[in-house]
Amino acid sequence: MYEAFLSLLLWREKHIPEKTFVLILAFIVGVICAFAALLLKALITLISTTLTSHFVVSGGNWLYFIYPALGILITALFVKYVVKDNISHGVTRVLYAISQNKSRLKRHNMYTSLIASSITIGFGGSVGAEGPIVFTGAAIGSNVGQFFRMSPRILMVMVGCGAAAGIAGIFKAPIAGMLFTLEILMIDFSAMSVMPLLIASITSATIAYVFHGYSAEFSFVQSEPFLISKIPYVILLGIFCGFVSLYFIRTMNWIEARFQRLGCAWRRFAVGSVVLVTLVFFFPALYGEGYPQILSLLSGEPGNIMDGSIFYPDRDVTWFILLYTGAIILFKVFATSATNSAGGVGGTFAPTMFMGCMAGFFFAFLLNNNGLFVAGVSHKNFALLGMAGLMAGVMHAPLMGMFLIAELTGGYALFLPLLIVSTISYGTIKFFEPYSIYAMRLARRGELLTHHKDKAVLTLLKMDSVIETDFMSVRPEMNLREMVDVISKSSRNLFPVLNDDGQLIGVVLLDDIRNIMFRPDLYKRMHVSKFMSAPPAKIEINESMEQVMKTFDRTGAWNLPVITPEGRYVGFVSKSKIFNSYRRVLRHYSDD
Repeated sequence: MYEAFLSLLLWREKHIPEKTFVLILAFIVGVICAFAALLLKALITLISTTLTSHFVVSGGNWLYFIYPALGILITALFVKYVVKDNISHGVTRVLYAISQNKSRLKRHNMYTSLIASSITIGFGGSVGAEGPIVFTGAAIGSNVGQFFRMSPRILMVMVGCGAAAGIAGIFKAPIAGMLFTLEILMIDFSAMSVMPLLIASITSATIAYVFHGYSAEFSFVQSEPFLISKIPYVILLGIFCGFVSLYFIRTMNWIEARFQRLGCAWRRFAVGSVVLVTLVFFFPALYGEGYPQILSLLSGEPGNIMDGSIFYPDRDVTWFILLYTGAIILFKVFATSATNSAGGVGGTFAPTMFMGCMAGFFFAFLLNNNGLFVAGVSHKNFALLGMAGLMAGVMHAPLMGMFLIAELTGGYALFLPLLIVSTISYGTIKFFEPYSIYAMRLARRGELLTHHKDKAVLTLLKMDSVIETDFMSVRPEMNLREMVDVISKSSRNLFPVLNDDGQLIGVVLLDDIRNIMFRPDLYKRMHVSKFMSAPPAKIEINESMEQVMKTFDRTGAWNLPVITPEGRYVGFVSKSKIFNSYRRVLRHYSDD
């Protein structure tokens, strides 16, 4: 069987060019990811409908205190005893795989995140399905590529194809799927990457159209035309969305850090569940993905966001609608963070759109009902614009935010204000946060692959691949004769000086002793400890390559010693070795 497979691979290499085969694989990945997205949506709908179909609309439902916590518990047990691996923060893990693991994802990632997220969201966890489907799609692309023994460069493209197909399949948005991969996963823009991404996205979206129809995911009818005179308000909305995005990112990081300090998983589950069910009971709009509430605001029915709430009788009171919407904006990030920190599995994609819709509506409602002046802006239009603004700000993806919302709603007539809001929101948050919510964890550790090719290549370079260990070491108590004997056996002109514990205490340069090494009268009198010198700097083995290059630039050295955190000598790294490896990786990384 294995020999037949190898024969197939050899036949493929001989008869099908690599670029053509990549396009074929992109199509296959698109098909598989489309059905994965359909399955995920079906599971979430089935679970959620089964649990909540009997809920009353005109009052509170006490089962909100049970369902979300039960869903997280089932998910946590599934992850701990069945998956036995961390599958949270799916998009971040995809970024890590691209940057640090040669785009290789485990086989179980093709389905475990799908199962876990459907349970979490179906039972009311305040997260989205898009992060898990990206993780699932990326794993499908990676494993299809691995099956056919593709190179790391092609695996990266396959991961991007899977992620793009996942987004395209679940939203019926092929352009947004491709832009997600280019802007968020930061796959390099080239002919080798763009065409496979397009094929995978279009294939997945087409299958979604076949099963769910051609209509937009969120029905939106622009009953109020956009007027040029409203552009100043659109600009202000963009700034507002930028600051709401900042609140979202920083608050989520702050909450997750607090949950990590709790330590025990059961303690995190208890605290997170209490926070989540309490918020969901008082604000049922926080239950699940929040898509019904988005539809209500886009349909011009803001009172529906209070369905199932104890505040239902006040749904027609203007000031209470404003207060209720503002509270949802503030608490959504708490509900999402609590869900994931307690053990649930889900993404921040849907919460971002939800908060954006609420923020846009809140901004417009406030402008029209502030008691001072009436701006006359459309609540529906601004709710839609807010979705694009938050997507652009939180995810640092203005193009994806703009096209995604246009594709989801069919709101292409609002293309200009979508462009304005997305751009300004992105520009606003860039002053405060240089990375997206997905990338910031990796960026802090220097493990993020970016569009900047120099930085990307340095990220791909590993310290292990550039360390040289053929330097002969000497002891500080050795005399000059013994030193000369070592020099005669060595092919290098640099010698590390080590103590009995293997720690680096200095170096000997051949040029520094050239004037005395041929003087026999000094052979017994001179010792290494007298003519050794301190290296210009030491590099720890766990430093990133970008830090290493900064050290070389700062010291002007050509060779620098590498040590462990305990100070034990490992070897040397040289500029020439780094440059050679850099050229090799750059050529491999950029090859179309």
